[in-house]
Amino acid sequence: MTPKEMYTEIILDYYNNPKNFGTLDKPDIKFKDVNPACGDIVEITAKVNKNRIEDIKFKGNGCAISLASAEILAEHLKGKNIEDIKKLNKEDVLNILNVDLSPLRLKCALLPLKVFKLGLYNYLGKTLEEENE
Repeated sequence: MTPKEMYTEIILDYYNNPKNFGTLDKPDIKFKDVNPACGDIVEITAKVNKNRIEDIKFKGNGCAISLASAEILAEHLKGKNIEDIKKLNKEDVLNILNVDLSPLRLKCALLPLKVFKLGLYNYLGKTLEEENE
């Protein structure tokens, strides 16, 4: 099996068999965004407990890369400390995905990280407001 065939097989497996697809009731984190270049839509919901991601789900419509990336990211973030997650960057996600992507496909692969980070910062902003009241 060539590396490209293996890449395709792994991405398709995550795309076809997601374990974290869906939404959570009363999430602490909820955010949705679109990749206008190709129309991918990803929404992420997550629950936080003791500064860790207790559970995380995603839903959306898009290409295999964006939805497989959302699945892989959800698996990676579950149980992680928020302070560690805040440091997560593009290179980290690409290393987790472990696939070569064209520049056009980078936006697809990074959309779930963007969605999660924006949702996390909204959550942290609300938490700070509540603490200051």
